[in-house]
Amino acid sequence: MKIEPYSKYIPLENVHFCKTKIYKEMDILKLSIDWAKAEVFSSKISLLLSLLFFLAALCFWQSGKTAMAKAFVWPMLAAGVLIVTVSAGLYFANKPRVTQFETAYHTDAKAFVQTETARTTKSKNDLALVFKLLPLIIIAAALLIMFVNTPLWRAIGITAIALLIILMFIDSNTDARNTTYRQHLLAEKQ
Repeated sequence: MKIEPYSKYIPLENVHFCKTKIYKEMDILKLSIDWAKAEVFSSKISLLLSLLFFLAALCFWQSGKTAMAKAFVWPMLAAGVLIVTVSAGLYFANKPRVTQFETAYHTDAKAFVQTETARTTKSKNDLALVFKLLPLIIIAAALLIMFVNTPLWRAIGITAIALLIILMFIDSNTDARNTTYRQHLLAEKQ
């Protein structure tokens, strides 16, 4: 009995090593939904970080004996509220997108890709501005710490630096996800 080569029975022209168009399109939808879910997850992490500021404010309020320790209460509370606001913005902007993406994609896939490409391009430009402004504000807060000698203003400067570092942490992850998502969308447009 003679054994024939495997390729004789399955011609190579029928074997597809790359993704089909349908599979590729579904990848874009899956990628979009995964991106929105990652943004929602990021909002939950941000909310946890805000709890650290609230906890610190509570500890300074309850245990703070010095004027410097007591000066941290209001700046820490304000920072916690600001991070809750950022977290809520991320959550409420992206949670509905999880379901809206599927509807928009199935309605008109090309329009969906164009809309998302435009949105991610705008986000990229906005995030570039954020990464220029936040370090400048950190420098201003550092100068405030150096040149103003009252406990409240020092607490405000120190808290501002901590807040801005956390905002840069959040935005750097958002920027990384946005860049990857945008690259996939641009590849899909071609």
